[in-house]
Amino acid sequence: MLCHNDAAGRTYLDWMPKVDVIIPALNEEAALPRVLRDIPRPPVRRVVVADNGSTDCTAARALENGAELVREPERGYGAACLRALAHLVDDPPEIVIFLDGDYSDHPDEIAALIAPIVAGDADMVIGSRARGARERGALSPQQRVGNAIACHALRLFYGVRYTDLGPFRAIRWQTLQALEMVDRNYGWTVEMQIKAAKRSVRHCEVPVSYRRRIGVSKVSGTLRGSVNAGAKILWLLGRYAWS
Repeated sequence: MLCHNDAAGRTYLDWMPKVDVIIPALNEEAALPRVLRDIPRPPVRRVVVADNGSTDCTAARALENGAELVREPERGYGAACLRALAHLVDDPPEIVIFLDGDYSDHPDEIAALIAPIVAGDADMVIGSRARGARERGALSPQQRVGNAIACHALRLFYGVRYTDLGPFRAIRWQTLQALEMVDRNYGWTVEMQIKAAKRSVRHCEVPVSYRRRIGVSKVSGTLRGSVNAGAKILWLLGRYAWS
């Protein structure tokens, strides 16, 4: 193994590949500085914030706190991720991490998240909020129900076991490129897990901590966002199952 834990249970790695972080962000000026300050360097080499049409000072906060900034005016989680990935093409990492900009994830757990990849045991790691420590109320009822339905469908249609579609995840750059991701909004996370299953990508979950986000979620925080996200996820699960 190339990782070890100290007496406090924190994970350290003896060898470190190039690791870059992508943060899609829409109006996260209050939370983003905290996220960026908590990202451990090393192991992280670069952080790219994809400003997804913010009307506040998200872009300025990204630059003030040492991130590289790209802009994607088309609203959509997947669109922002794709724009950030295009920014990394000329000097790609070996591992790319996706992290939300609302401070609900714990960036200090990055070493534990990538440990299975560094150890050679997986090519994609999903941070499972269902298996980790959660602050009360951090996951909304619609998020819990939606995750349960989607994970059951992933097992039924594709034979893979997951407990979460969590956004905090790590994947080898070459593996991600081979998946040819295309979704530009709500289906980004489930598309990645579906395509990984269809290509027999080695994967695992690690428990991650989760807290109440700063501000209101653009997806689960509104009825329209929740309905649209749920419909898109179910549509993708059926579409790829029958393709």
